[in-house]
Amino acid sequence: MQVENQNDAKEEVQPEEEDFEEIEKLQTVGINVSDIKKLKSAGIYTIKGIWQSTMKTLCGIKGMSEAKATKVKEAANKIQDFGFCTGAAVFEKRKALKKISTGSKEWDKLLGGGIETLSITEIFGEFRTGKTQLCHTLAVVGQLPPEMGGGNGKVVYIDTEGTFRPERIRDIADRFGVDYHAVLDNITYARAFTHEHQMELLIAVAAKMIEERYSVLIVDSSTALFRVDFSGRGQLAGEALMQWFRHRTNAHNFREAAEISTIFVEANKNC
Repeated sequence: MQVENQNDAKEEVQPEEEDFEEIEKLQTVGINVSDIKKLKSAGIYTIKGIWQSTMKTLCGIKGMSEAKATKVKEAANKIQDFGFCTGAAVFEKRKALKKISTGSKEWDKLLGGGIETLSITEIFGEFRTGKTQLCHTLAVVGQLPPEMGGGNGKVVYIDTEGTFRPERIRDIADRFGVDYHAVLDNITYARAFTHEHQMELLIAVAAKMIEERYSVLIVDSSTALFRVDFSGRGQLAGEALMQWFRHRTNAHNFREAAEISTIFVEANKNC
């Protein structure tokens, strides 16, 4: 079984979700290029990303005044209206969902077929319960063809605790009978060192997803760096976590266009 090296693939990514409208379309309704670049610098790459951002968030972008933010919101409304729709329309949209196997038949049964695309999945549990092992498995399975339960795309792996092991990827690739060299080449890896670096990496991910096909985005662990950077500072930690959740929402927004499964790992649900 061969896994295609996605770096060599020339096929242009064509997102299937009708919600996907590139932010460059704002130029057609009076927003200049410099303001679009400011939005991109904050990780907003789609019209839906503007809808998912509050005025406070938009005004917090360097060089974005309240007047400009209001104009951007109004312009986004002219391109896409995310108001009411029928239940039938939502049903049709849900048909686009795919499932990526966990590598375990029993887990797949519990999850109704595997990890959903167009969704954020949180994995939580105590130390040494297999969370990181599952992430390594998904980093391989996400690249497999659909007939093998895969997502047929590249994988983003943001590692906040230094637990990523290429050797484990090799072993898992061997289990599925695929070339581990190609599998490793298809993993876009980054080690995050602070909570701010973690958020910057998530913003950078959106730009990569415009250019190439990705099937899985993994952050292991989602909250570890917040515990380190804000030890004993509850209010600041809460504010930073809220900012992280907003970044997750923006990643979720772009992921919907690219049919990606997003995996966030936590030590436990109270972290």
